Amino acid sequence: MKYIDLHVHSNASDGTDTPAELVKKAVSIDLSVFALTDHDTVAGIREAMDAAKVYKKQGKMIHVIPGIELSVAYKGTDIHILGLCIDYRNEAFCNALNKVKEERDRRNEKMAENLAKAGIDISIDKLREEDKDAVLTRAHFAKYLVKTGIVETNQEAFSKFLSSDGPYYVPREYLSPKKGMDLIKMAGGVPVLAHPLLYKLSDARLDELIKDLKEDGLVGIETFYSMNTGFDEAYVKKLANKYDLLMTGGSDYHGTVKPLIKLGVGKGNLKIPYSLLEKLENYQ
Repeated sequence: MKYIDLHVHSNASDGTDTPAELVKKAVSIDLSVFALTDHDTVAGIREAMDAAKVYKKQGKMIHVIPGIELSVAYKGTDIHILGLCIDYRNEAFCNALNKVKEERDRRNEKMAENLAKAGIDISIDKLREEDKDAVLTRAHFAKYLVKTGIVETNQEAFSKFLSSDGPYYVPREYLSPKKGMDLIKMAGGVPVLAHPLLYKLSDARLDELIKDLKEDGLVGIETFYSMNTGFDEAYVKKLANKYDLLMTGGSDYHGTVKPLIKLGVGKGNLKIPYSLLEKLENYQ
């Protein structure tokens, strides 16, 4: 059976592998397809697709799905919407992403200033020394704090300096869910709610979220996911069926920053069937 992974990150956002390295790893584990879904950017897609073409010429079939993971705000909660099978060259879509990046850059500058005022030797230039073209996220702040010995782990970085209720945090101006999904559809993509159980919402609030997103254009829900335990998968399947949503699945692979999550297989037992991608493509 052919297996796929529809949620993967590169160093174009907060992963550690280059897009070409992701393709190489996918080939090495006989993964048929992966979707590159970096946070709020499509900067790595061309490199990944070019690398896949090289392997195809060698008879090794690996397909890269152009995607993205957009951050949107729902009633004060940061929600992530995957856009799968997008036209990553769509001009209007790319222009909108540039505006999102500009807003994120302003926020990062303010957070760096807050930390610097607290006596930490940090700046945007220092954050970019290893990831010059990446879309900077709090993960990059955490990586820098660990590297410079301010903290020992990423978890400590978030708990002491980067948490949303801490004194150094600067909130982002998020897109609305409808705006984010409209952008994805404008680029020919399929909007999918990422990792619905990670938001730690009550059953009632999660149901309300999915109902509202469905009314605004949601098409799919990430059902198969690395962090699922127990009856999580069955629970999300039930929500997918209730709201007539396509089911997708992904590892949310980030490389060494999430060492327990492996490409294609998550924590070792994730198996996402190719048939899910066929349903996505048929929807289009």
